[in-house]
Amino acid sequence: MTSALELAYLHDDGVALHELYDDSDGLNHLAAHAGAALEGATPQDVLRWAFDRFGKRFAIATSMADAVLPHMAAQIRPGVPIIFLDTGYHFAETIGTAAAVESTVDITLLRVRPDQTVEEQDATFGKDLWARDPDLCCRMRKVLPLRKSLAPYDAWASGIRRDETDQRRQVGFVEWDSTNSKVKVNPLAGWTDDDVDRYIADNNVLVNPLLSDGYGSVGCAPCTVRGAGRSGRWNGTGKVECGIHG
Repeated sequence: MTSALELAYLHDDGVALHELYDDSDGLNHLAAHAGAALEGATPQDVLRWAFDRFGKRFAIATSMADAVLPHMAAQIRPGVPIIFLDTGYHFAETIGTAAAVESTVDITLLRVRPDQTVEEQDATFGKDLWARDPDLCCRMRKVLPLRKSLAPYDAWASGIRRDETDQRRQVGFVEWDSTNSKVKVNPLAGWTDDDVDRYIADNNVLVNPLLSDGYGSVGCAPCTVRGAGRSGRWNGTGKVECGIHG
């Protein structure tokens, strides 16, 4: 019987994929095919497929809430590029977690910063744009910097999971990211909090200390308060996503 991982290497008609798809239309088709073939696969198998298919044109993005995905990826491909969006608004604990992960896990940490510093943004748009127009603030400090940082890559991975929010219920293990015109890989899509906690405990993975201080999710400091799950993100604004994940 052909495994999910083996199916992800085959075209719909059973022909080996190899390097058939290199333009946007082809990569879009590849994402749909691989997403169906890898549904229910282990995170490690999803990552192995991505490393095998894209090689050096594959990177991983992380918020540094924990180091599960960087740790897992480094076991498969030491030195893997890890994108960390250093927005200028992070908690000190998040910056510290990034530094600790960089020094203890075999990764290449890429600190990506917005075009403007917080002070320059304040001068252009007025102080505390995050309070008046959080969508614009997120776009300038997260969405656009990520897009620029992904330019050398054909695919990228995130740590989002289906159980986090209603908006994420349908995310695929592999899907097409139309915002960035890249293949997007979500190895942990099918995991639960228990799965994450088990991996952290079994592998002594670094975790942002804020997760033990009442924060269910860690974002930028001005827009994050204590709360279960993602309830503390953009509290009271009705906003649920920064724009990176749709």
